[in-house]
Amino acid sequence: MIGRLLRLVPPGTVPVGAGLAIVGLASYVHLAVAGHNLTAGDYSSLSVLWSFVFTVGLGVFLPVEQEVARLVAARRTRGSPPGPVLAKGVTVAAVMLGLLVLACVAATDLLADRLFAGDTGLVWALCGALAALAVAHTTRGVLSGLRQFGWYGTQLGIDGGLRIGLVALLGLAGVDSPMAYALVLVVAPLLGVASTVAPVIRAAGGGAALPWPALLRGLALLTVSSLLAQVVVNVGVINVRLLAPADVATAGALLSALVLVRIPLFVFGSMQAALLPGLSTAAATGDRAAFGTLLRRALAVVTALGVAGGVLGTLLGPWLVQVLFDAPDVLGHGDFAWLGLATLAYLWAMVLGQALLARDQHHAQAVAWIAGVAALAVATLAPLTVALRVELGYTVGSLVVVAVMVTRLRRRTSTPTPPVAVPVSASTPGGIR
Repeated sequence: MIGRLLRLVPPGTVPVGAGLAIVGLASYVHLAVAGHNLTAGDYSSLSVLWSFVFTVGLGVFLPVEQEVARLVAARRTRGSPPGPVLAKGVTVAAVMLGLLVLACVAATDLLADRLFAGDTGLVWALCGALAALAVAHTTRGVLSGLRQFGWYGTQLGIDGGLRIGLVALLGLAGVDSPMAYALVLVVAPLLGVASTVAPVIRAAGGGAALPWPALLRGLALLTVSSLLAQVVVNVGVINVRLLAPADVATAGALLSALVLVRIPLFVFGSMQAALLPGLSTAAATGDRAAFGTLLRRALAVVTALGVAGGVLGTLLGPWLVQVLFDAPDVLGHGDFAWLGLATLAYLWAMVLGQALLARDQHHAQAVAWIAGVAALAVATLAPLTVALRVELGYTVGSLVVVAVMVTRLRRRTSTPTPPVAVPVSASTPGGIR
């Protein structure tokens, strides 16, 4: 039975999924240990840094990984060396990272005062964590495109394992500095890359030159969609700090709550690797029946996951965040109900977004996320409590994305979409990495 199931999933899903599971566990351990050892104010600062890293870092560098993987896979099928893709990918990632670091340096005092309670050291930790993500995602793109899934999963596993080990040592030593817990986000990914860099180095050099448009053509729209998707799911914690700088308890408690309610997103992360190729094949062959069946099944699965997670979160969430993360008792059952509904809508948006990509409607996906972020901004300005404003923003933003995507998908396309070669990628919606 297990053997038949394994044959149904794309090659590489198992090692990548195992590594992704370790990274997911590391996120929970990291925040749980920090929550029990830091003051409410320091944990709030770490929560904002965490949200910023995975909003901007995943939003900007995950598309680089996906495009590098796609181009490396395409060259591999033609027997061409991937070196030129690696060189161009490194250049793009370096430029993006440089711009982000320059922005952080220019706004160091502003970021420290508004987000990190005056701690400029956390701004530098933010830059280091972004650099680590840039290196990790670029190398993972090469590993994925070369179908080196064992190495890919190993990098994820080492990253997650080191994060668990390092924060455990910090907890046992009673370290109460937010900087120490922030630096784990720098050290662990870089050591994971160093441990698995051998096949990437072997891929460097040789091969026909890669024209810049081949890399940049799809990267721009992918980056817009990816970045805005991370904004919808992560910006709430940052908004709490901006809207109510003195309310340090709510920011930390909200991140802990989001970590709990977004558990279903991990399951979708594993399913995503198989969903997009299936939808792409159906779209390319013009098989609307198969496309619709696969889409409805995926929506049914995530709906079941979202409803189950939402109900459990609503019933047990306020207790769990206090036990697991030592979070302040500031969020009630109603807060978790809003977060559960928002996560369910976000799951729908993830599935519908894959359907748009399968139809080569990258522009439509980007438009949907732009509309969602605009709706989030409007909802966040409502005259309500700070917690309810950010929860409502997450919910309304996700529902607007879903509505726009459904509208675009209902527009039938008469021309079949060319099939898309999609390597396995450990992209986790929601920024829990």
